[in-house]
Amino acid sequence: MTTATAPTPRRPVPTVVRGWRSWPGRLTALWQRSLRFRTIMITLALTAVTVLVAFIWMALAIQNELFQSRLRQALSSAQRATVAAQTELDAAVETDDPVTAQNLMNSVLRTLSQQSAADAFASYRIDTDASSLAPQNIDSVGFDPAIVTPELRELVRSNVDTQWWQSVPLTTEAGQGPGILVGQQLVVRGVGPYELYLAYNLEGASATLAFVQVTLWSAGLALVALIGGITWFVLRSVTVPIGEAAETSAQLAAGDLGVRLPVRGDDELAVLGRSFNAMADSIQSQIKELADLSLVQQRFVSDVSHELRTPLTTIRLAADMINDQRESFDPATARAAELLHAQVQRFEGLLTDLLEISRYDAGSVQLELEPTSLAHLAEDVIGSLHQLAEQHGSDVRLLAPGGHSLVEMDARRVRRIVRNLLGNAIEHGEGRPIVVTVDSDQSAVALGVRDYGMGMRPGEAEHVFDRFWRADPSRTRTIGGSGLGLSIALGDARLHGGRLEVWSELGRGSHFVLTLPRRGGRLAGPSPITLDVDDDSASLEAMGLTQPIDLARGAS
Repeated sequence: MTTATAPTPRRPVPTVVRGWRSWPGRLTALWQRSLRFRTIMITLALTAVTVLVAFIWMALAIQNELFQSRLRQALSSAQRATVAAQTELDAAVETDDPVTAQNLMNSVLRTLSQQSAADAFASYRIDTDASSLAPQNIDSVGFDPAIVTPELRELVRSNVDTQWWQSVPLTTEAGQGPGILVGQQLVVRGVGPYELYLAYNLEGASATLAFVQVTLWSAGLALVALIGGITWFVLRSVTVPIGEAAETSAQLAAGDLGVRLPVRGDDELAVLGRSFNAMADSIQSQIKELADLSLVQQRFVSDVSHELRTPLTTIRLAADMINDQRESFDPATARAAELLHAQVQRFEGLLTDLLEISRYDAGSVQLELEPTSLAHLAEDVIGSLHQLAEQHGSDVRLLAPGGHSLVEMDARRVRRIVRNLLGNAIEHGEGRPIVVTVDSDQSAVALGVRDYGMGMRPGEAEHVFDRFWRADPSRTRTIGGSGLGLSIALGDARLHGGRLEVWSELGRGSHFVLTLPRRGGRLAGPSPITLDVDDDSASLEAMGLTQPIDLARGAS
């Protein structure tokens, strides 16, 4: 029977470790966004490089000085011991007994070892001729003959009174370590010269050097950390007020005119804070004055418009009566009556638009929503402007693949938008065809008005919704209008949460697209109708195939 073993649960990987791939991007963003982080990193990097260079130079200088000091000690000690040994040899009585000569040589070497404080020594006879009297070569314990290089041996043999040295590795209980080998000659009377080598261990100097280096690098790291902490503390006292100023200025730019910087002390930052607060006070005061002036202007326009309606009503009634009787007048008077009637109607429309604009400026406009079919509404507007289109020679066609379903909208305002767009298309269409397109998707309904008139130059489309703006100021309006229609249309579209856009190109005409959300709120996606017109021939071909809309069919 086999027993199943439960798998060992894996320890979750910390979030910081899992996201290590994002560290470079985060550090880059922090580098670009934080002045404090950037300054601290630059300071630490420069400090680290400076400390590194300084401490490397100090370590090399200390290492060289320790070696030179130990070398001087070794050479001085070796020279002193060698002189003492040579003096002892010179004072000894010359003998023919080999044992006595060997004992003398052993005694001299012991004296030399004691006075020189060498760790190991050796002596080798230079003359290779056989001699029964010559003392034997001696290697002390721990002396490796292989450390004596041929070059050093040649120098020692060729110079009687000169002291030579060489850096060599010495074998110790802990292994190999650095050392110095000093060589020169000893002369034994009746036998000849001997090579004398004294080895000095430098492990003590190496330990001292290691301790100094560890101390230096520890002090360097502590110094870098200390400088980083000091830099952070100093920068914090500077960058915190700067950050407060940046945040306060952002709030001020966002429209919160009441924010101010806290002012502490009398230093430069305090002067900056007081200057900033004074500037904010001045901006707030000027904006308040402008707001009050704008409010006065809005009230003036509204009041004047309201006050003008009463005498205008009387004038319109009188103008209507005169216009009704124009057939009984002479031709000049009849023409004057017609002009009076037309201009009074235009004046009344201008007052109505001014009142509407004043309501938008005052923020007192409210929608009266009702279920409406945008396609049906467009068909009604086209029917109401059919006679005007015929007078201008324009053929208005309706393409409605969508937009038949009922959508909550203010029918009066949307009808005004469509009437304004279609009226402008008829006026500027140069008698060419006009295509009105209605379409929809799951989130929006849209209406486009495309004319093939002269269009607008680059840059003029940006001002088409400005109040009282005309592309050609010298050109008069042929169907009246106050110059506020497109501005009001844009306001009506935004009031519904939609948008009104325009495309225009000189010689190719213009295309206005109104897009409204199906269920209120704001538009989140593209319009069902494409604004840019890439292929005019496709639109004209589709217009030629257009059939009358049957609104009794199922809604799209």
